[in-house]
Amino acid sequence: MPSVKKFQVTFDCAEPTRLARFWCEVLGYVASPPDGFADWDDFDRSESPDKEPQYFACTDPTGEGPRVLFQRVPEGKVVKNRLHLDVRAGTGLVGEERLATLKAERDRLVALGAVCLYVMEADGENESCIVMQDIAGNEFCLD
Repeated sequence: MPSVKKFQVTFDCAEPTRLARFWCEVLGYVASPPDGFADWDDFDRSESPDKEPQYFACTDPTGEGPRVLFQRVPEGKVVKNRLHLDVRAGTGLVGEERLATLKAERDRLVALGAVCLYVMEADGENESCIVMQDIAGNEFCLD
């Protein structure tokens, strides 16, 4: 049986630093500087003052989750994501307790700049989830 591979999730975006800081707050991740630098401020000081950051990475402080990298690209987002993140805010919860937990997390993320697109309430077959957009318009779900 092949070994499990670690992977990184990469977002193309216009503002890597801003989007990375948003997702660090969403996921409880920390900003991980490029190799050889103590922190992002140290890296920024090594760059030309007029150079915009090209990328910014976040990591799970527990080491369990994948690294998330945000890289600058010239083009903007034009269509619906083909891939999205499911933020597992209601794991193990059902019914009204799950929906209340998801709504509380939705409210926290809206305060950070996210947008709530719609709430999908439990229908007897599927549990509730909330479809959102991050500050760059990328869709994600709270489930």
